[in-house]
Amino acid sequence: MNVYDEAHSLAKAIKESNEFIEFDKVRKEVENDKEVSEMIADMQKLQLELQAAQISGTEPAQDLMNRIQSLSTMMATKPLAAKFLQSEAAFSVMMNDVFKIIGEAMGV
Repeated sequence: MNVYDEAHSLAKAIKESNEFIEFDKVRKEVENDKEVSEMIADMQKLQLELQAAQISGTEPAQDLMNRIQSLSTMMATKPLAAKFLQSEAAFSVMMNDVFKIIGEAMGV
């Protein structure tokens, strides 16, 4: 068994999964909608700021939390944004499961 061949097979299986196909389709739709694309980029930036605060052990600034809440509310009114977040979450769950399976097989 060649590990690299197996890795290519896994990559192919992931690309052919319903989770990836749906995520990729919606991601392309988002790329064609400037408003939703900017909202998602802004949300990702704010989430990184939140994660940085959490990792450093500091309380996230209230302003940051307010901006996340406000943007979340705006995104909820955009069906494409909600669809993107749902498909992204489903794909992330699948990928986390794959990483967990590989990690458990390695004993880590």
